[in-house]
Amino acid sequence: MVPVSLSDPAVDDLPGIIRHHIAQHGGWLPFDRFMAIALYEPGLGYYANARAKFGQLAKDGSDFVTAPELTPLFGQTLARQVAQALAASGTDEVWEFGAGTGALALQVIEALDALGQPLRRYTIVDLSGSLRERQRATLGAHAERVHWADALPDTLHGVVLGNEVLDAMPVRLLARVGGVWHERGVALDAAGALAWADRATEARPPLEVDGEHDYVTEIHPQGEAFVRTLADRLQRGAAFLLDYGFPEAEYYHPQRAMGTLICHRQHRSDSDPLSDLGEKDITAHVNFTGIALAAQDAGLDVLGYTSQGRFLINCGLLDVAQHADVRQNAMMQKLVNEHEMGELFKVIALAPAGTGAAWLPLGFAAGDRTHRL
Repeated sequence: MVPVSLSDPAVDDLPGIIRHHIAQHGGWLPFDRFMAIALYEPGLGYYANARAKFGQLAKDGSDFVTAPELTPLFGQTLARQVAQALAASGTDEVWEFGAGTGALALQVIEALDALGQPLRRYTIVDLSGSLRERQRATLGAHAERVHWADALPDTLHGVVLGNEVLDAMPVRLLARVGGVWHERGVALDAAGALAWADRATEARPPLEVDGEHDYVTEIHPQGEAFVRTLADRLQRGAAFLLDYGFPEAEYYHPQRAMGTLICHRQHRSDSDPLSDLGEKDITAHVNFTGIALAAQDAGLDVLGYTSQGRFLINCGLLDVAQHADVRQNAMMQKLVNEHEMGELFKVIALAPAGTGAAWLPLGFAAGDRTHRL
């Protein structure tokens, strides 16, 4: 999630910038590099420009909805888990990555106040200047406690939150064509348009994919690198990462032959990241086994892994929602129902090795799936 610096100041549009980078890379740009530019190029990439992104309906100019935008019950329930983790680790700060409009931050801050466990500081790490402005507006009432950071400090103490962050980290694309593995990147066709182009590679998915059929999938070096960086800095506390994805055996199932790469625009999805640059989200599901292994290799323990639905119910969602109105109850169902967000979205909790033995996170008290990673 590092912005791509523009080396040619004469180019000031996103397609031109990508063409420039293709030329700079000898006519072929790895997909993870393309995805980083399309999403994070300063001022122009999808997450770096001013267009609306988060909302419940296309008519409000948004492209997709996240759980905290859907209902405040999400953040109010997550705050119960945050409160337990803060108490267990003796910390008083939350770090949130990719805070969107600031809705989750607002829900967590105010819920912790109501629980009698106010935060000393809530720090947001977000690359988008336009989203930072929306966050400042949303969190104005708590300005004295909310801070923004461009990078992690050398040491970190507190609870880390990442809701739909890993899925937006650039991925590498691998394609098995005619029985031979290639890395899929972006080039220019004869007419100068962006087009897919494959190159031979030694890279492979972490599991062998049975069969001889053509197969496209993703690997996640940047997401795993993020977790390793987190492991290097987190001295005391815990991290809770919520996202859509699968364990490795499901992710690289032979029948998942088209991979998980998908784009979102105006609450519709498509599979063409090469079009409408900067105007739609590009995302891939998370391989939670890869995240867990990267965490363990870097010195973190996996405290739990389960579905979002089970996690929220374990954290007391039904109690939180007992006075909710009809509309909020309907939105709550979307959070937990298997055919909505409840099963596709997962939650993984991480903590510095040896520090989580004395407490069991609320969210994994029943239905923990760590053994399935």
